[in-house]
Amino acid sequence: MAADLEEKTDRYGELLAEALEATEIAPPEGTPMAEGAADYYEMAASYLEDGNHFREQDDLVNALASFSYGHAWLDAGARIGLFDVPCEGHLFTVD
Repeated sequence: MAADLEEKTDRYGELLAEALEATEIAPPEGTPMAEGAADYYEMAASYLEDGNHFREQDDLVNALASFSYGHAWLDAGARIGLFDVPCEGHLFTVD
C-alpha cells in the first residue's frame, strides 16, 4: 500500500521540527567545528522553513523533499560529531 503523500509530508515536517529542537551543538563555541555545526543547523532550519512554505502552497512533493533534506543535514551532523542528539527514539539514525 502506497503511503499517503499528505500524511507523509506532515509527518516528516513534524519530525524535522522535533529533531531541530532536540539538537545541540557539540563542539566548543568559537571553534571551526562549532562554526560547521552552526552551518549544518542553519541548513536544516532553512529546509524546514522552505518545506513549510511549499506545504502552504500545497506543493507536497517539494515540501516532503525539503523536510527530508533538512533531516539529512541533522543526521549527517550527528554522525560526524557536530551535534549532541538523543540516541533513543525515532529522531536520528545514530545509536
